[in-house]
Amino acid sequence: MEKKVLYSAVQPSGNLTIGNYTGAIRNWVALQDSYECFYAIANMHAITVRQEPAELRRRTLELCALYIACGVDPEKCTLYVQSQVPQHAELTWVLNSLTYVGEMERMTQFKDKSARHAENINMGLMDYPVLMAADILLYQTEIVPVGIDQRQHLEIARDIAVRFNNRYGETFRVPEGYIMKAGAKIASLQEPTKKMSKSDENLNASVFLSDDRDTVIRKFKRAVTDSGNEIKATEEKPGVSNLLNIYAAFSGKTVEEAEREFEGKGYGEFKLAVGETVADVLAPVQAEQKRLLADKKYLGEVLSSGAERAFKAARKTLSKVYRKIGFYQGE
Repeated sequence: MEKKVLYSAVQPSGNLTIGNYTGAIRNWVALQDSYECFYAIANMHAITVRQEPAELRRRTLELCALYIACGVDPEKCTLYVQSQVPQHAELTWVLNSLTYVGEMERMTQFKDKSARHAENINMGLMDYPVLMAADILLYQTEIVPVGIDQRQHLEIARDIAVRFNNRYGETFRVPEGYIMKAGAKIASLQEPTKKMSKSDENLNASVFLSDDRDTVIRKFKRAVTDSGNEIKATEEKPGVSNLLNIYAAFSGKTVEEAEREFEGKGYGEFKLAVGETVADVLAPVQAEQKRLLADKKYLGEVLSSGAERAFKAARKTLSKVYRKIGFYQGE
């Protein structure tokens, strides 16, 4: 039986947080046996915010090594760099002609990023969702793992696919969202009503996958908790609830089991246990990433092979699109 196609991507910008790990990368590993997976390093999306070129190149390899260190298997999936498959940009241009300015201006992420980068409100920032739609539709994707903040982008991709199909005939599969449950709501350690972000200016708010053990534990010790001393996941206790969610995601236990485990214990002991549990999971990943980064030849081969496979699949779709819209492709 043919596997359904699944697509997902992460930008090589900034340090990835434990939220990126539990909400995206770890789930990729679990999904790669059940689906035909395309996993991209989204460097074209990254340049919508100013990047240091040498750092962008370095982070691209670091992200590739991190994927593999976490268990993504290049033999089971297509792991590649977005910019090495030119059809992403080519399909974006076609889809731009079916996308309305008003739709892009209403996108929440465009508004948020425009506010944060007022000195650099560029067309790429506005066009970001169309590029994302091209990413997804190029591979006839059926399943897209999405976090809560990406649902709007998936909806616009679905709208564009339906609009193209209605105008030119059946061309694209209309993708479905796959909402990740575990770890999907990891919040800031300092403002637990906000999502943990890799761009947070408060370095104590986010735990990065590159943080060493002492740093991880120190950040958890400084994590915001709530009034009272009961370790329970409730709406009135966003700080404690967040720490329980993190502990559950990294220990493999349920939140209810974690509540029972820490019943009658103080916040200090609880926060230390969460920090140690996270650090224990990150240590082997960091060691393997370091080993892989020492073998740049291997990483280059992985990305070259992935780009070749992605190119073939993407070319097939783009050729069909060009034929449908009337672009001359030779006799």
